Amino acid sequence: MKDPEIKKLIETEKKRQKKVVNLIASENFVSKEVLEALGSELTNKYAEGYPGARYYGGNEVVDKIENICRTRALKLFGLAPSKWHVNVQSLSGSPANLAVYAALVSPHGKIMGMSLDHGGHLTHGHKVSMTGKFWNQIPFGVDRATEMLNYEELKKIATEHKPNVVVAGFTAYPRTIDFKKFREVADAAGAYLLVDMSHIAGLVAGGVYPSPFPYADVVTTTTHKTLRGPRSAIIFVRKNSRKNSRMVDDDAPALDLPRLIDRAIFPGLQGGPHLNQIAAVATALREAADPSFKIYAKQVVKNAKTLANELIRLNWRVISGGTDSHLVLVDTWMNGAGLPGKEASARLEKAGIIVNKNTIPFDSRSPVDPSGVRLGTAAETTLGKKEKDMVAIAARIDKVLRKKK
Repeated sequence: MKDPEIKKLIETEKKRQKKVVNLIASENFVSKEVLEALGSELTNKYAEGYPGARYYGGNEVVDKIENICRTRALKLFGLAPSKWHVNVQSLSGSPANLAVYAALVSPHGKIMGMSLDHGGHLTHGHKVSMTGKFWNQIPFGVDRATEMLNYEELKKIATEHKPNVVVAGFTAYPRTIDFKKFREVADAAGAYLLVDMSHIAGLVAGGVYPSPFPYADVVTTTTHKTLRGPRSAIIFVRKNSRKNSRMVDDDAPALDLPRLIDRAIFPGLQGGPHLNQIAAVATALREAADPSFKIYAKQVVKNAKTLANELIRLNWRVISGGTDSHLVLVDTWMNGAGLPGKEASARLEKAGIIVNKNTIPFDSRSPVDPSGVRLGTAAETTLGKKEKDMVAIAARIDKVLRKKK
């Protein structure tokens, strides 16, 4: 590389990644093969449109790559091409969710999504996101006593407010999602069920977390978290989806959901896809189909459970009392060391442990400086960490956060 300034910074970042304990729940380490695809000559190709229907010439090779990626995506999650369509052009998770809403919800329609402070994502209709400016969020949260979802309460909210789309998916909810009950919630409102499985996609592929596909109309996911791919996104769309009484066009006998969502991505929100990114996703999907990935996914959950249990043993309050996934949410304020999340995160980073500050359910503090931190085990599991390592990491976290200034 001939740019010494950027080269030096890349090398510095590589060294940083190697010397810290990475507990960011939305990060992972990709393989050399994924990096090779990202840095390939595919970066040079512009290919507006879809395979077989491009607006530029010279697409013989990239059409094959995109089709391989789509085929691998369906195969990894056991989906029949006759029943499911997949779009791999979305540049990341946020525009993927935006595209789904643009396709299925009229302007100022209703999106029922989890509140940000209870573990939801910005793109599930939060007011600071464009999804909350173009559409109206119908928020829901967890039960105050259990800090878990109460599906009967969700059904009441859906029945009362009649959202167009119900979103099942979170960024800081550690427990198993009952997708069948979410289907019932959506049906009670005559709504589409969108599952955002960005955090758990690798766990679903690895067989250690329930699949949303038997119940969802649309499934979105990023590919860089537990799926261990590049920063990108995939949208899965059920063909011949359930008739919905709150469709965009009430007079239409049925909607072609795949076509609507494809058109929302291009030409609606994007121009040419990033073919290098799509090739890297295809490579990651191939890796996730290897039997070793199931072993990896199983270890991710084992490590998270061990980390949560050890922190509880050390007298930290873990939200909901534990985890069923890769994610652990810890209260550092009320029942911990009296530390706001921002300070807790800063202290840990200074000690070489990278986490992120995070709101906790019914948080009394600002999202800018909330009451907790979020931990994840996907990245460190990729590096080969096991349960004994999680015990040691919990001890380090405890020591750092309880140390007096």
